[in-house]
Amino acid sequence: MKIVFASTPGQVEKVEELAQYFYTNILPMYFSDEDIREFEKHEVLNTTKELNDNFSTLGEAFRVITSLQTIISILESGDFEDKYLDVFEKNAKTLRTYGIYFPFHYHQFIDALDKESDYISIYSKAANEYLV
Repeated sequence: MKIVFASTPGQVEKVEELAQYFYTNILPMYFSDEDIREFEKHEVLNTTKELNDNFSTLGEAFRVITSLQTIISILESGDFEDKYLDVFEKNAKTLRTYGIYFPFHYHQFIDALDKESDYISIYSKAANEYLV
């Protein structure tokens, strides 16, 4: 008999939080608003209830969280050395294994970084907020 512990609601929330962070902090650094809209349309990093069933155990949810955090760390660093290629691809594969649509590859971000983008994305988090 094997005992399996279910993922906690906190872990599910963390996965959703990381997916949202990816949209607001990572993607605007590399892609245009039109591209990001397409990603939303194609449900990139979708973490709906049906997908949560794909990583329903404690260990599976932990792997998904760790993979998202690792990918985010690599992309935030902006340091695209070849030594990170295998780590990025391994974690992207882990996300796909658990049913999360992550169509990106390491070199797409390097190519996107080469493009000049001096605009503010509507997807970026606001630097400050006003209460009316």
